[in-house]
Amino acid sequence: MSFGNSSDTDSQPFSSSEISIPRPIRFWLMLLCDIPSIICSFFLIIYIIIDRTHRYALHNHTILLLLIFGLPIQLIDINFYLIFFSYGSVQPSQPLVCLLWWFADYGCEIGVIILMTWLAIERHILIFHDRLISNRRGRFLFHYLPLIILVTYILLFYLIVIFVLPCENNYLYTVPVCGQSPCYESYGILGMWEFIVHLCTPILSEGIASIALILRVKIQGQRLRQSNQWRKQRRMIIQLLLVSTLNIGINIPSSILLITHLCGLQSDYEVEAQLYFFFFQYFVILLFPFISLSQFPDLRKTMKEKLLGVVRRRPHHIAPVTHTRRDIPMNRIT
Repeated sequence: MSFGNSSDTDSQPFSSSEISIPRPIRFWLMLLCDIPSIICSFFLIIYIIIDRTHRYALHNHTILLLLIFGLPIQLIDINFYLIFFSYGSVQPSQPLVCLLWWFADYGCEIGVIILMTWLAIERHILIFHDRLISNRRGRFLFHYLPLIILVTYILLFYLIVIFVLPCENNYLYTVPVCGQSPCYESYGILGMWEFIVHLCTPILSEGIASIALILRVKIQGQRLRQSNQWRKQRRMIIQLLLVSTLNIGINIPSSILLITHLCGLQSDYEVEAQLYFFFFQYFVILLFPFISLSQFPDLRKTMKEKLLGVVRRRPHHIAPVTHTRRDIPMNRIT
């Protein structure tokens, strides 16, 4: 995925611009991570939707949306990569495949980045300003409305710019993600808007919100520990820090490289590192379901029993065999 980075390296053959990790290793690494991640995502989504308590818990709603946005990346984006590694070209070589790949690679990836930013901001509301969401009006204004706006905006923006915008795409079926960036990035305003508003601003905001959360927890830690909900709050904090560290650690260096490129640095200095960052961005999506699973100990137990066959073996209670002896009356005549 490249945002506003349609340099000459985008049109090079994949063999001359890929990272040094051999294709077979990348293939098996992504495959072996993708399958458990998909299974874990489906378990979490079904569990949150079916269980009434978790379905109505506000802190689970953004997690649910992140899991849903991650599915197209796991099922479409990564699988198209695996097919490309196997055949050396996009299969099937059709424009619709490229459009779907772009939507998963750009739209859903950006959706995950923006929702992770909201996840960091929302944790401040849930932990330190829970009075704002103590009534129906507050829950709508500070919880449901932001999610509705973000999801609607992300879907509409990428559906329009990828499938509707009247511009001509160039499809290179011998290069991953069909080679060129979608044609909407050739519009200067759209490419810059995407880079600044969809990428740099969310990542910077997530970093600030996560650091601020650590400081606030440190300062108000004693009061939080006296709260009856401290265990749930501690899980939310740990989950956010794990997700943010992984996401920011990969996306901030990548964004800095893109900024230096826009400022005039020759692309030769960033190509190799940028390709590595693009590759490792997938593992933010692949690892997120396992990080989210830490909040659901009951589901972890169920998955352990179903997937690994680790079922508590109940001891079989065998009734002891007692030998009965018929007493012979003393006065019986033999």
